[in-house]
Amino acid sequence: MSESPMKIFTGNANPALAREICETIGVPLGEADVTPFPDGETFVQIKENIRGCDVFAIQPTCNPANDHLMELLIMIDAMKRASAKRITAVIPFFGYARQDRKDRPRVPITGKLVANLLTAAGANRVLALDLHAQQIQGFFDIPVDHLFASPVFYDYIKDKPFLKDATVFSPDIGGMKAASAVANLLDLPIGFVAKRRVSATTVQSTNLVGEVEGRNIILVDDMTETAGTLCSAAKLLRENGAKSVRALVSHCMLNEIAYQRLATGALDEIITTNSVPVDSRGLPITVLSVAKLIGEAIQRIHSNSSVTSLFKIKGY
Repeated sequence: MSESPMKIFTGNANPALAREICETIGVPLGEADVTPFPDGETFVQIKENIRGCDVFAIQPTCNPANDHLMELLIMIDAMKRASAKRITAVIPFFGYARQDRKDRPRVPITGKLVANLLTAAGANRVLALDLHAQQIQGFFDIPVDHLFASPVFYDYIKDKPFLKDATVFSPDIGGMKAASAVANLLDLPIGFVAKRRVSATTVQSTNLVGEVEGRNIILVDDMTETAGTLCSAAKLLRENGAKSVRALVSHCMLNEIAYQRLATGALDEIITTNSVPVDSRGLPITVLSVAKLIGEAIQRIHSNSSVTSLFKIKGY
């Protein structure tokens, strides 16, 4: 496969990240028209020859999720019909991942549906970053390379003074595995917050397990939209004597409710990635680039090299 020319394309979800990835690996971003018809349908035309090429379609399925998902599916179909040799869907943020099981009667497992759609469209493999649950890889009948943002976070925080007297916390029980990996990486104690979901946008943190008083708390979560879980946890942690509260969040898709909550100062800092576009609006949001990480993974896939070796750091 490495003999096939590499071509990289993107939709409209996060073109800035796609351009940065191309710059890091020295490959020009391919030319494609990805535009809506007046009725909202998506039109795609690949503007260069990709016959026999190893093609990568970069597209997070962030807000508006349905539009960006359809763009990705139609791009893949266009690539397949243009006789690409191999098509890799590069999905920095995989939407619908939270719907990965039937937790109520008569609800879908939409994560599996999206996996089926990508395969049916013609994707030969998937490259994803920090899936909501690692078992989502099993929804696919094609190879999945799962990247972790932890090396990027580690490089940023490894020498920060707040690591002294720090404790890593998961804002809910479900995130304990990811929080544990970060705690092992930084050689820090771990704790978690028990929460109760009141509504789709409101969360109530109820109990803490772990060392809090006089500690600098590092919350670890894979994504946030309303910042309800993070701010509720931060409030409870501060009430119990935390010196500071920061959050490591892989995917930050903030809406208006989130900005209002973060403006209250509940969190000293949110450290996130550019897997999706982030507007900090003057709030303490630090955005780290995953372009080099994803670019290296793309190069390794193209050359049929190991992607796992990217994560030979303690904790993963």
